[in-house]
Amino acid sequence: MTVYFLCLVLFCIGLYCIVRKRNLIKIIIGIAIMEYSVNLFFILIGYKIGGRAPIHSSDQTILNMVDPLPQALVLTAIVIGLAVTALIAAIAIRVYEKYGTFDITKIRKLKG
Repeated sequence: MTVYFLCLVLFCIGLYCIVRKRNLIKIIIGIAIMEYSVNLFFILIGYKIGGRAPIHSSDQTILNMVDPLPQALVLTAIVIGLAVTALIAAIAIRVYEKYGTFDITKIRKLKG
């Protein structure tokens, strides 16, 4: 139960970075922290104490097996999250080249 609470704390830290920070780079880092906390939560849902790997064997029956579905979903989410983070970072670089700042309050005041 403590680990689930720590996932929530990690999610709240990322949410704090998104809501309160005004720097685009810090906002991107907050998004990444939130994404990793959700991935960790999904992995913890499929975990069993003393569980074995979900490998099929014809000679024996595996009774205590971890759930492979969250692992596959998180693996896919990591790849998609990496692509989204790269896209957001590229957009932030283009914004910096155009406006010369990462501060979103200054970017809002500028025209163009």
